[in-house]
Amino acid sequence: MFLADCQARLAFDLLAPTWNAVVVCALRHGPRRPGELRAEIGGISPKVLTETLRRLEANGLVARRAYAEAPPRVEYELTELGQTLLGPIQAVGKWAVDHAEDVLAAQDRWEESLETFS
Repeated sequence: MFLADCQARLAFDLLAPTWNAVVVCALRHGPRRPGELRAEIGGISPKVLTETLRRLEANGLVARRAYAEAPPRVEYELTELGQTLLGPIQAVGKWAVDHAEDVLAAQDRWEESLETFS
């Protein structure tokens, strides 16, 4: 069963938001500033990146380091806990590469079946 307090659901909830896994992967090589992350990821707005980083920080996966400089500088990096999530994310990514064509074909078949009933 996947009850509300199920530990497996906790893991699924960590991976569910669209950008969580992408940001975790982008941080795999060490600390990054927000601008560096946006450039590496592409397609993520500053607002969504900030929300994602805060969510990951709240879950103990990312650490934020602010430097007392002018102008202010902030970096984010994976915690030890966050690094443990890289393996599962990479496994899901490999699954996606291995099965993307199958999923896309199934989606096409589904769309065609809907058109038949329209």
